[in-house]
Amino acid sequence: MTPDVDRSILRQHGFEGFVGKTVADWILVKHESSYNTKVFHDNGVSRDYGIFQINSQYWCEDGKTHGSKNVCHISCSKFQDDNIEDDIRCAKKIAQGANGLSCW
Repeated sequence: MTPDVDRSILRQHGFEGFVGKTVADWILVKHESSYNTKVFHDNGVSRDYGIFQINSQYWCEDGKTHGSKNVCHISCSKFQDDNIEDDIRCAKKIAQGANGLSCW
């Protein structure tokens, strides 16, 4: 994806101005996953999934992370498909939390 396309997709999904952040603030997605929806990172006690690298300790259930909170009420595997709608809903939920974008 080109930077213009990246920003367009983020704007299209309502990230511009969401929780007071600009689309430029959300470009963290490129750093975290290079826009690869299949990406996975094993942190030892938890794992990060998908385009937003959503962590299994707090946000999703992967069946491997002991004590997962699953705040987004979703299987982590859903973050590794090409439908990013559920990823976006969870990322926005994360951003609305007390730690905002610092979770990334």
